[in-house]
Amino acid sequence: MNSSAHYYRTAEIIYFTTNSISTLVCLVAAYMVFRLRLYRKVVYRLSLYQVLASLLLAVMSILATIISINYTKDPPTYGSVCTAIGWFIVYAQWAKLLFTAWVTFHLFCLAVLLKNLQRFEVMYVVTSLLVPAVVAIAPALTNTYSPTGNCYISAQNDSDHVALIENLVLWDGPALLVLLVAFVAMVVMVIQLSCRARCRLEYKRISADDTFWKALKQILPLAAFPILFFIFIIPVLVFDIYVAVVPNPNPSLELTVLVCIPMWSLTSGATLLAHISVARCRARVQMRALHLQLHDLYVKFQDAK
Repeated sequence: MNSSAHYYRTAEIIYFTTNSISTLVCLVAAYMVFRLRLYRKVVYRLSLYQVLASLLLAVMSILATIISINYTKDPPTYGSVCTAIGWFIVYAQWAKLLFTAWVTFHLFCLAVLLKNLQRFEVMYVVTSLLVPAVVAIAPALTNTYSPTGNCYISAQNDSDHVALIENLVLWDGPALLVLLVAFVAMVVMVIQLSCRARCRLEYKRISADDTFWKALKQILPLAAFPILFFIFIIPVLVFDIYVAVVPNPNPSLELTVLVCIPMWSLTSGATLLAHISVARCRARVQMRALHLQLHDLYVKFQDAK
């Protein structure tokens, strides 16, 4: 086996393994939400949307790896299947991106305006499901979903610039724009929350604390989703732009990207599981404290007799 073949086989193994782990984590997280009926709360519903989009992305990425490995056995059949899988991959990426954008907007309104825009949840879901469906059609029409590129938008040869332009216009450009706006929003949120927390501590504005802490309880668990997504999407976007300038990048950079993309799904599932675990532990502590209080009242009542 030559070095090139060995590299691609290693990349396929890494991509398949990390997506498999991500799929398992997302499945467990989604199961826990439904098992514990946590979907009744808006925080868990917004988290669940992220996890379901991530789950679809991970599953489609696994299928794309299988197609890429077996493509030479039956190119016509696998080529058609690859186009369908590529559509779902772009759809899932855009759904993940839009859900992240809406979560950031929701957090901004809570932190800065102290307004809960839960009534717009239907709009969050509808736009995040319909817009990706339209965007994902364009590469299918131009036949740029490449079996040799894990069914993603990839150039068939060095002279093929259609795939490069589509990738920049349909993904890199919008993702960078969302990333920039969301980063500014997160900075404003952090500043605003810090100022409000300091003011409440200094002036002891207890009467206003209820609204502030209710908002904070939603902000803290949801904030992890955009932050972790931004951390792992930046290397991918930088790599795409780098490839547009340098056609043959260092293989180690591509391996880094193949690890970062599944991390979008893995971190979504892991964040939701962590939030569920913390919430259940807090509930147990509160129940234990309540039990001790009732026990103390009972003892005092018995002593009073």
